[in-house]
Amino acid sequence: MLHFEASERLSDDAARLRREVFMEEQGFREEFDDDDEKSVHIVMYDDDAPIAVCRIIPGDDGRSCRIGRVAVSADCRGASMGAAMMEEAERQAVARGWIAAEVSAQVRAKGFYERCGYAAYGDEYMDEHCPHIAMRKNLESPD
Repeated sequence: MLHFEASERLSDDAARLRREVFMEEQGFREEFDDDDEKSVHIVMYDDDAPIAVCRIIPGDDGRSCRIGRVAVSADCRGASMGAAMMEEAERQAVARGWIAAEVSAQVRAKGFYERCGYAAYGDEYMDEHCPHIAMRKNLESPD
């Protein structure tokens, strides 16, 4: 059964999944940073197995946030788990009063975030060895 757990601390399950996806698979070295200490960490479980993760970092303006470190375990990709994780992150953000979310998307994942309702802005930039693009979504319900 799928379920989510949100915490203000980086759990062992979240760290392990991020390490597997970003460091072992994708070759990033600087996976963990000071933002982990101020983030809400969400882990999606299938029964007891962690299958997806992300973090939500409060924005400086108090009205927005950044969703990042979105990762799905290799054996669960292609089954809409990333989209379910984004929906949960957005629910968590709205519950905290944030009206907009940004992501620093890997360019190769831009289409995924567009399907989730995010729009790119600005120029591409490098994060370690990987091209990224900033994207944003309004979380307020239209009146």
